[in-house]
Amino acid sequence: MSDITNSVDVPEYADAELVGSEELAREPAFWLTHLLVTMGDLSTDTDEYGVAVSAFESMLERLSDAGQPWPVFRVAFGGGHTVFAIYANFEDTNTVEFVVRHPRWDRLGHLGQCGPESAGPGLSWTELTAIATSVPENASDAEGLVDPAQRLLLLLPMLGDAGTPEDAWEVVAHALVRCGVPDDVAPRFARDLLGTDTGDGHAEPSWTVAGDNPVPVCSSRYSPRQIPIALGIPPDQAQALAEALRGDGPSGAI
Repeated sequence: MSDITNSVDVPEYADAELVGSEELAREPAFWLTHLLVTMGDLSTDTDEYGVAVSAFESMLERLSDAGQPWPVFRVAFGGGHTVFAIYANFEDTNTVEFVVRHPRWDRLGHLGQCGPESAGPGLSWTELTAIATSVPENASDAEGLVDPAQRLLLLLPMLGDAGTPEDAWEVVAHALVRCGVPDDVAPRFARDLLGTDTGDGHAEPSWTVAGDNPVPVCSSRYSPRQIPIALGIPPDQAQALAEALRGDGPSGAI
């Protein structure tokens, strides 16, 4: 049965029952499962990452069960915006969808998705780290994830940026350790996730501001962000989103 107290309302998903599932973030098995589902290989020996096979399989079943409400993970950031990572589970397919909303918008902003029909990237390195560290004030009362390390890893599958710094793996490795990955494994895992050992992965797409819309767009033809997020929202709302994606305002550390 669904947990009504954790139900999540995303108007664009009115046909699905969504449930806030941030409590799963307390378990290292969630982070390994999330990263392998979206960026890795599900045949990986999970014991190498400090997660028992039984715990991994149980978490995978929980996240992909089409008979249960769809798990949702929320990341609130600057200006009242929220990114949602939604495990959209149908009988014949499973997709992790990343979207952004604001209460004043009349539409949904798509970042991308991971699954049989993947789309992305959805975030530059600057945007990823800005969102991760833009923890709302009174974080203890906020819905969703408030730990910058958890926020970074949740949204890491959307990263794609030629401007990603060479030492980005250190930031990711630190986040992995905070989320339960063993110290001796985290650096290698971080490099694998970023594609730094092979020179690909997140190295190709570029991000620019074009025309009179301040929200950056992506050069990849596979990215929903070939056009600005939530194209058509009023100029003041687009400006507020652009500032939030830059991380204007107070922020914490990962």
